[in-house]
Amino acid sequence: MLKFLSPIRKSLKKSFDNIRNEQLKHNLLQAIPFWIGSVITGFFAVMYAKIFAWGENLLHFILDWHSWMIFIIAPVGFVLSWWLVKEFAPNAKGSGIPQVMAAVELANPKEHKKIRSLLSLKIIVFKIISSVVLVIGGGAVGREGPTIQVAGSVFRKVNEYLPEWWPKISKKNMIMTGAAAGLAAAFNTPLGGIVFAVEELSKTHINYFKTALFTAVIIAGLTAQTLAGSYLYLGYPKTNDVSLMVMFPIILVAGTAGILASQLSVTMLKMNDWKKRKLKTDRTNVVFLVISALIIASIAFFINREILGSGKEIMERVLFTKDKHEDWYVPVLRMLGPALSFTSGGAGGIFAPALTAGASIGSVISGFIHLSSNETNVVVLAGMVAFLTGITRAPFTSAIIVLEMTDRHSLIFHLMLAGMVSSIASILVSRHSLYDALKMRFLEELRR
Repeated sequence: MLKFLSPIRKSLKKSFDNIRNEQLKHNLLQAIPFWIGSVITGFFAVMYAKIFAWGENLLHFILDWHSWMIFIIAPVGFVLSWWLVKEFAPNAKGSGIPQVMAAVELANPKEHKKIRSLLSLKIIVFKIISSVVLVIGGGAVGREGPTIQVAGSVFRKVNEYLPEWWPKISKKNMIMTGAAAGLAAAFNTPLGGIVFAVEELSKTHINYFKTALFTAVIIAGLTAQTLAGSYLYLGYPKTNDVSLMVMFPIILVAGTAGILASQLSVTMLKMNDWKKRKLKTDRTNVVFLVISALIIASIAFFINREILGSGKEIMERVLFTKDKHEDWYVPVLRMLGPALSFTSGGAGGIFAPALTAGASIGSVISGFIHLSSNETNVVVLAGMVAFLTGITRAPFTSAIIVLEMTDRHSLIFHLMLAGMVSSIASILVSRHSLYDALKMRFLEELRR
């Protein structure tokens, strides 16, 4: 790879040496790596989204053909997804966001070499393959968190391939900017990407990298839109003519979703701890995975197929059709599915499943208190923000993402209220977010 890049590097150096204005040359050299990383990230985000959607469609095609096939493809998918990660890229497991958070913390002169085990080309390949295999097997996972780790890997590799004469660029800023660009491209939510970098990742002053951050998010988003077209992740739900009294159901749903999301996080962490203590061999891990897969398969076959996949179809149905009220047990299934899938050891994110769980909670409670269709839409969106906040403890990121996914700017205060109530309620169960706890575990393993 380096031999291939050598002539390009020499040509670039010659071109930049012709620039007389030193300040202009320095600024260009600082900006170009971010531009390159952003374009590549936009491309990967779109390709990944298409492959992931193909995986979900393949699952439904197989089940429409013969629904009992879930008892075959679920165990195979869970075991194969876990094996791919275990054998080829152990740090590609799970969401990817805790790995990026750990990489940001390791971006210092003493520990920066440890970052390559968290962000690399191998991670990109097996993150995508493992998550797609898991979703074909019925795993309740999403692609958005993995896209962030993919983007962080892209930006890290771009930084690594810079020649010696290139001005040094902060590894921390490069990784944080890549993560923001990845989220922006995954959801088509540029503001969400920026807020995510500031709220979830950044411990440095934003002035040091704000220009790079804004530029990267814009370029990655535009690249994704060029390839996939301009789109909203969910569309335009009707939310007009809603009275101020809807604030009370929002508070109820947000508090409930925040507590349940935080409890789900604690449960998944305990499951991971139990697996580490009890499942010492490959055989015991395979047995656990087969049992988990058969539980999901049995629920999908006998009760409700909506336990499978990322759950985006649930969000679309409750927001855009007359069938707005889920059965009481659907939120339970949409938490059980991610709990078993996320702890399987394969790759897959929890962003989309968290949004789905929140939407189902809002849908159920709206049905109990007989809200109108438009009020139900508002409460469903609030539930999405609240559950995602309970998982991430990033209320502003959650509110902005849902706001941009639906283009409902009139609901900004409703969604921020949901995020803040959930943030307070979730602390009653656990002080730390799922991502923070997982980040600390990655750091402990790497530093050990």
